[in-house]
Amino acid sequence: MAMLFPHVARTGSMVVRVAVSFLAEQSAPANGRWFWSYHVRIENDGDQPMQLLSRHWIIRDSRGTVSEVRGEGVVGEMPLIMPGASFDYVSGCPLATPTGAMEGSYRMVGEDGRTVEITIPPFQLLSSV
Repeated sequence: MAMLFPHVARTGSMVVRVAVSFLAEQSAPANGRWFWSYHVRIENDGDQPMQLLSRHWIIRDSRGTVSEVRGEGVVGEMPLIMPGASFDYVSGCPLATPTGAMEGSYRMVGEDGRTVEITIPPFQLLSSV
């Protein structure tokens, strides 16, 4: 699993794993556009269902420009992750520079009504160009 998902963060009973890929075929360096996909797996190691309510991403390019993305759910869903289960999704990130970095958090709510911020591990966006 470590090779598939090299970036890992644990917050309490929740684990977030991320794998990132540079997509040369969707990038246009001559036009100042580089594109990555990232695959996220959110695992519930706890004893109660947890629902993902929102996401908060911090995206940096190599010029130091920071953009923040906040929104409900992920990929149009607010998944309920049962104990012992996981939720996977794939999304993408364009940048105007050939390298950058992403990190962030998810807001989750448990069956008991408590909300918790879980960490998304930081990861680099590196192109092969």
